[in-house]
Amino acid sequence: MSVRGGIAAMAALTLLFACDNMANQPKRNSYEADRDEPASVVPRQEPAGTVARDWAPAPPPPPVTEALLRRGQQRFDIYCAVCHGPTGYGDGIVVQRGFPAPPSYHSDRLRQVPIQHFYDVITNGYGAMYAYAQRVAPADRWAIAAYIRALQASQDTPVAQLTPAEREQLR
Repeated sequence: MSVRGGIAAMAALTLLFACDNMANQPKRNSYEADRDEPASVVPRQEPAGTVARDWAPAPPPPPVTEALLRRGQQRFDIYCAVCHGPTGYGDGIVVQRGFPAPPSYHSDRLRQVPIQHFYDVITNGYGAMYAYAQRVAPADRWAIAAYIRALQASQDTPVAQLTPAEREQLR
């Protein structure tokens, strides 16, 4: 074997054995307790008042008014009804053409979730639904969430709970 061949073989062996997967090397993750600290020490916490980069907390929900519900219905019809259907049963025009059906807003699970859930799903997406954070303003997300609650109430309220005036309007 020539000297050059020997050097090349040594270089190849060095690279083969010296380059380990860096993910398997010992390291300390963020907010992980020191290995030298006793187990009773609580891991480090984020400093108070810090916010993750590119993240801002959701604004609080506005009071529900008739104007808010009208705006919510308008935005729902534009952005949501194509999949969720006009009454929220998950039977929109896109679903009728073969797209997977979203869950019905009238399921027990979605009637139990806080209104923040709908705001978060509109913002971040969920399952096959993509995020609408860039398409729907935060105030409109709250309006849509309030309208979804109104849809749930309109479809799931027993007639026995209605006032006599409300029952008369149903006729």
